[in-house]
Amino acid sequence: MPDRPHRGPRLAFRGWRARRPFWGGLLLALGGGEILLTEKASLKVVLHIGMQGLAGYLLPGLMVLLGLLILFNPSQRLFYSITGILLSLGTWLTSNLGGFFIGLLLGAIGSCLTFGWLPDQEPRISRRKRRKQARTAGRSLTSEGVERAA
Repeated sequence: MPDRPHRGPRLAFRGWRARRPFWGGLLLALGGGEILLTEKASLKVVLHIGMQGLAGYLLPGLMVLLGLLILFNPSQRLFYSITGILLSLGTWLTSNLGGFFIGLLLGAIGSCLTFGWLPDQEPRISRRKRRKQARTAGRSLTSEGVERAA
C-alpha cells in the first residue's frame, strides 16, 4: 500500500466534481425528474399528448439519463448537451408544457452549462489577486530598472 495521505470524502468529491460539468448534468437530470413528477400530478390541468402519453414519459426519462451520462462520462458532453437541449424543448409539447416551464428551464440551463464547460480551463483568479500580482510585477520591474541605473 503506498504511503499516500488519506483524503477525506469531501475533498475526494470536490476533486471528482472539478473534472466534469457537474452542475450542468445535475440540472439536466433534475429538470427531467421534475417533468416526470408533473406527469403523475393529480391536477386537472395535466394534459398528455402522444400515444397514451408515451412521449410524455420518454423525453424526461431520457433527460434524466443524459444528465447522469454527463456526470459519469463527461468526454461525450457536447453530444449529450445538444441532445439534452432538444429533449428539453421537446417536452414543451409532450409533457405538460415542459413540467409547467420549471423542468424545461432546468433542462435548458443544464444543457447550456454543459455545452459551455471547458475541461482544461485555468482556475479563475479573483480581481484582488490579479491586482496584487500586477503590483508586485510592477515593483520588480522598477527595482530592476534602479539596479541597472546604479
